[in-house]
Amino acid sequence: MKKKAAITGDLLTDAQVKIDPESNEPYVAITFNSAGARLFDQVTAANIGKRFAIVLDGSVYSAPVIRDRISGGAAQISGSFSAKEATDLAIVLRAGSLPAPVEIVQNVTVGPSIGQDSISKGLLAGGIGVVLVVLFMALYYRMAGLVANFGMVLNVLFLMGALAALGATLTLPGIAAIVLLIGMSVDSNVLIFERVKEEIRLGATPAMSVNAGYDKAFLTVIDSHITTLITAAVLFQFGTGPVKGFAVSLSLGILINLFTTLVTTRVVFDSIFRRFEIKRLSI
Repeated sequence: MKKKAAITGDLLTDAQVKIDPESNEPYVAITFNSAGARLFDQVTAANIGKRFAIVLDGSVYSAPVIRDRISGGAAQISGSFSAKEATDLAIVLRAGSLPAPVEIVQNVTVGPSIGQDSISKGLLAGGIGVVLVVLFMALYYRMAGLVANFGMVLNVLFLMGALAALGATLTLPGIAAIVLLIGMSVDSNVLIFERVKEEIRLGATPAMSVNAGYDKAFLTVIDSHITTLITAAVLFQFGTGPVKGFAVSLSLGILINLFTTLVTTRVVFDSIFRRFEIKRLSI
């Protein structure tokens, strides 16, 4: 190679990877500014059949052969590149057009322990939230709160089982979706229990109050879950990466929560009423 570069990177305006429609192989298309086009024309005319080395930071990244004189400021570099090789070469060419050299000041590698630490803290936060919700429901709604807690635990177990069946990985967005669904599960039961309280104040028996509470809150619970499901669908459609993971966990949880709220907890109440003679409902 010559000590002085015939053409410098500041004369290059662009370098992009394209696909040859005939051979279906990638190549690198380069363009020069007006000054670079004139110089490139002269260099290629004087060096037909010779190699044209592409050098960055003292390393030769490619040395294509000049086949013909190239005028107009546009050329292509081909040579049975793989897609990665062509992309790397285009990056080198664009980097060579920077007005200042690239100097690596610091190189830091992020290990998997940081991600694991974030997940551990997310699980801890979720666990604390679950404990607080369980205590609130047990203290405020008493026996009925315990039934709601049972449904919430089943909700989480079913969701984890569904994610495991799909081969999903538990991430921070997934943990956030689970915590949100715990709140939704409790919220649905609160709607039902408040309806049950209204029926008890009107003088209905415990069994009649529970049946009426579920029937009257049915449409409200369905409506809240459908609107949330629509939101999850929009997030999945337009989101990327973690947002899509959150949307998947949320969608599965909504469907599971509908089942545990409207079916499972009601079955528990019916079993209690069949087995025991309840004259006063602890709610």
